[in-house]
Parts: sequence; C-alpha cells; structure tokens
Amino acid sequence: MRPGQLKWIGLRPERRAAVIEVTEATLIASRGITGDRYRTSSNGARQVTLIAEEDIAAIAAFLGRPSVDPALLRRNLVTSGINLAALKGRRFRIGEAVLETSGECAPCSRMEEIFGTGGYNAVRGRGGITARIVQAGSIAVGDLVEPIPTQ
Repeated sequence: MRPGQLKWIGLRPERRAAVIEVTEATLIASRGITGDRYRTSSNGARQVTLIAEEDIAAIAAFLGRPSVDPALLRRNLVTSGINLAALKGRRFRIGEAVLETSGECAPCSRMEEIFGTGGYNAVRGRGGITARIVQAGSIAVGDLVEPIPTQ
C-alpha cells in the first residue's frame, strides 16, 4: 500500500467547542493529542480521529456544496492519497508517532445541526476511522501517512 500525506490537523479543546486548526501536534501514547478533549481518556479507542480528503470531497458533493471545511466534520486529522478503510486492523506511522486503527468513525447527530437536513447521511460511510496511539511523537502537516508492514 502506498503512503499518503497528512493535510490538516484539528483539536477539539472541549465538548461542542470550535475545532482549532494547527500545523503540528504532539501525540501521547495510549492517551490522545495534546490539547484535544479526548486527550484525557486513557486507553480509549477514540484517541485520534482521521478522515480522508477524498471523502470530504464526496461529502461536499452529497451536500451540494463546492467544499466542506474539515473543522465542521470534527475530526482530528485529514489525510490524502491513502484509503483509510484499508488500514483496518493495521498500524501506521505519521511523523514520529505510530497509530493503530481501532474502528470506523461514524457521524454524530451534530452533522444535521451543522449541515442541515441530509447532513448525517452525507457523512454516513465516509466518516473516517478512529485510532489508538501506540508510540508517542510529533506530527506535522505534510508528514507521510505510512502503513507499517505486517510481520
């Protein structure tokens, strides 16, 4: 599988707060991203959320919009050039950090609130993945998203 690229990073400091776009972040093993509300969880499955730029384009098309601001989707990381669904059950590296896919990231009811009627269904099946942080490290926009070969 070819590597992709990290295109965007967003932090959610607290529940329902606006997502803050940053260009770099620190991932803490078994915890989350420094500055993100899920950082307080220990060993949770939803330490980091990822969505593909290609899926954001599809969501925009289903909503009849030219584009969608990634912050509105409330995910932490936006990738490009890699099929996130193909990372199911696998580990992957972004910058210095190693992550492991922990599940599918289903849309929340806020999608209707944010996008209006049809918002939830536009994101359904395209919401990305959740991941656990296996190895701490720094990440930055532009880093490669590299699948780690299985032994």
